[in-house]
Amino acid sequence: MSSVTRPIDQGWSFTQSGGGKGTKDGEWLGVSQFPTSVHVELLKLKRIPDPFVGLHEWDVQWIGETEWVFKTTFSVKDTELAAPNVDLVFDGLDTFATVTLNGQKILQTFNQFIHHRVPVKEILKSGSNELSISFDSAFLTGRDVEKAHEKYALWNGDSSRLHVRKAQYNYGWDWGPVLMTVGPWKPITLHTYTSSINQVDIRPKVSPSLSVDLSVSFSLSNKIPSSASVVLKDSKGNKVLGETGIKTDGGNGLVQWSLEGGKVDLWWPIGYGKQPLYTVEIEVVDKQGQVIDKKTEKIAFRRAVIVEDKLVDQEGLTFLFEINNVRIFCGGSNWIPADSFLTTMTSQRYRDWLQLLVDGNQNMIRVWGGGIYEYDVFYDICDELGILVWQDFMFGCGQYPAYDSFVDSVKLEAEQNVERLRHHPSIVIFAGNNEDYQLAESNKLDLDYSRDDAPDDSLRKSTFPARYIYERLLPSVVEKLSDIHYHRSSPYSGHGKKTTDQTFGDLHQWNVWHGSQEPWHNWDILAGRFVSEFGMEAYPNIRTVDYWLGGNKAERYPQSRTMNNHNKADGFERRLELYLVENFKHSFEMESYVYYTQIMQAETLASAYRLWRRNWAGRGKEYTAGALVWQINDCWPVTSWAIVDYFLRPKPAYFTVARELRPYTVGMTRKDKKTFADDRTAAVFSIETVFEIWGTNSTLTEKKATLEVSSFDLHSNWIEKWSKGVTLAPNASTELFKGELAGLPKRTLASEVPKTIVVSARLLEDDGTVLGRYSNWPEPFKYINYPDIKDLGFTITTGADGESVKLSTMKPIKGIVLDVDGDDVKWGDQAIDLVPGDPQIVKASGLKGRQVRARFLGDGTA
Repeated sequence: MSSVTRPIDQGWSFTQSGGGKGTKDGEWLGVSQFPTSVHVELLKLKRIPDPFVGLHEWDVQWIGETEWVFKTTFSVKDTELAAPNVDLVFDGLDTFATVTLNGQKILQTFNQFIHHRVPVKEILKSGSNELSISFDSAFLTGRDVEKAHEKYALWNGDSSRLHVRKAQYNYGWDWGPVLMTVGPWKPITLHTYTSSINQVDIRPKVSPSLSVDLSVSFSLSNKIPSSASVVLKDSKGNKVLGETGIKTDGGNGLVQWSLEGGKVDLWWPIGYGKQPLYTVEIEVVDKQGQVIDKKTEKIAFRRAVIVEDKLVDQEGLTFLFEINNVRIFCGGSNWIPADSFLTTMTSQRYRDWLQLLVDGNQNMIRVWGGGIYEYDVFYDICDELGILVWQDFMFGCGQYPAYDSFVDSVKLEAEQNVERLRHHPSIVIFAGNNEDYQLAESNKLDLDYSRDDAPDDSLRKSTFPARYIYERLLPSVVEKLSDIHYHRSSPYSGHGKKTTDQTFGDLHQWNVWHGSQEPWHNWDILAGRFVSEFGMEAYPNIRTVDYWLGGNKAERYPQSRTMNNHNKADGFERRLELYLVENFKHSFEMESYVYYTQIMQAETLASAYRLWRRNWAGRGKEYTAGALVWQINDCWPVTSWAIVDYFLRPKPAYFTVARELRPYTVGMTRKDKKTFADDRTAAVFSIETVFEIWGTNSTLTEKKATLEVSSFDLHSNWIEKWSKGVTLAPNASTELFKGELAGLPKRTLASEVPKTIVVSARLLEDDGTVLGRYSNWPEPFKYINYPDIKDLGFTITTGADGESVKLSTMKPIKGIVLDVDGDDVKWGDQAIDLVPGDPQIVKASGLKGRQVRARFLGDGTA
């Protein structure tokens, strides 16, 4: 009998155990979809208000402290019961669940991240069968477990979460609401079979010489006389390799191939080559030649290693990703779950998010450790698009326990998820947790970086017991079950150094916003070898703000109670205002406040990528090898560090980051140098402004271009232009100029206000195509007296197609953000700096010829 799997996804209903706010006693409500969760269903039935609007998050907290029951009946045929094996497979239950079939208990679950297979042949009956799942409150259960063990330290959420293997962000985070989901969050299926293929382990191995080996191993659930065939096919379905007649009577099968040169193509990250995907097909037949089971899995061939090499002129070691022997600068984002209600996520929404990443010139995404091991479709799309994935294990910002039942649960969770994910070429690193070592340092827990040989038992009994998980359990699982690099944490320095060390490993650089609250202009001295988190907050699109206001105009001001509920970051008022008041003249009118936070975020993040790409200076000088912004997305409508809001509306920062991650960019800095006449005087000195220009090139071939530099005095007609031919080194930054800033003579008095000189630099092809551009303005912007709008000569001209606009000006303009009344437009660029003689055309999909308005610094609204 062949293997057949069918979904159990019809006829489901649910109720609140004992009745209450959600359902009356004995009332069963039909579900609208399956899999599903309680909040989603109650919301669709209008039994609860939208927790994303106003203060309603707090009106639904009772759901997470209530018991819920889901049930269905499904029919089973005699032919299905005749199968030698009949299993119910539960891909994921959230979280503490008791499952009964025809009144008989068959399963008890305790971990959202684990799937379960239960033999039910003896319990099923021909005809109708009842399946029931009772869910206990994860919050209340967690509190009970915590009380039975120990209360531990953490950042974000309720401390009981540390004992519960559930998506940690459900407990609330500094960007997310407290919404404790519950329900069957992944599919449930009925599997009938004689023997099924399991434990499929496909290992494509690419050597340093780029030769390719492929091994395919698998096992059968039941040993029967059988044989198998294994076939490798390309993306068009053409057979590349194949082997038949593999004996599997012993329950196992193995094929190993060494592939000749050119037999398969290598998989590359986006921007470095193509992403050819291959399919391995395994088919097992019985001795009569009847197919018992089939399995297919998509794979690719690539070599991925992390390189820690000595550097030229700096201490420490590199921390960089090398793919197929090419060292890659990783510019990308951190990823949190894209919804508080995961069962509403569709394949299309995942594709839209990840396409935004690619369209923004990003090549890496980090799946953060406080959410979930993402759905298969997420990684499938990353494979297809060429996005590198940094994958955390699901531990975040906590002092996790290591008692036996917890460790056993984590071990199974790790094994299942490594086995599920290991075949994806996009995944290039597993990290043990998010910031747990940083928390241990902060709380002075037992942590001796100089010793790696502590006995397992002493680690588990220390004040940092999860060190056993991160240093023993997880690396052993990853090493046994995959060829993917394991990293103990993010951040983690290794080499006996603390997590804040800037010369080893990866770094979370939060001294802009958090910590010492450095000016963003200091990103160059805040660099690390690989900056896996950094960020700046901003309001989302005004349409998103109006969504969460729900029509309550009385709350439409920045300091309102509703606005505060839609920003979860501690002290955000002080931090936002600190960075705003240090840098901008700004208004508290709602649209203006949204604009100024957005332009601040755009400037902050662009500066980081610009300065850190400069640190990718060639072999032996990879001083910074990656920058992953916190974060690309949101799980609900909120003011946060995201560069694209919950409704997939990019903030201006998304576009400035995209510009800084183009294949070719140009960067500039200006810094005042003060020289005293001698070592006795404080009054006699001179100040000169030192100006530096560099270019970057992420391609693997050198690039000849023209560097064109134009300088403008904002308050006169003075202009200076010069150009020269330059050669950008491959896969590196190249220094192009260092000297005095034209138009700014040396100053000898502190009272002497420097002229407002704006410098525009462009890298040009021979035919005039702009490869990269950047305008450098004096900062802070709050000191600038901007020209009258009538003197700017600023024009916005709609293209003939009604789907683009042309921007031009007679004076430099900073931070142009375009908008229209009504439905939003899909803009091709935002946060635009415009200078005379360099008009820019911006795509505007969905504009439909409507009138465009613009905000910019000095537009009279501050």
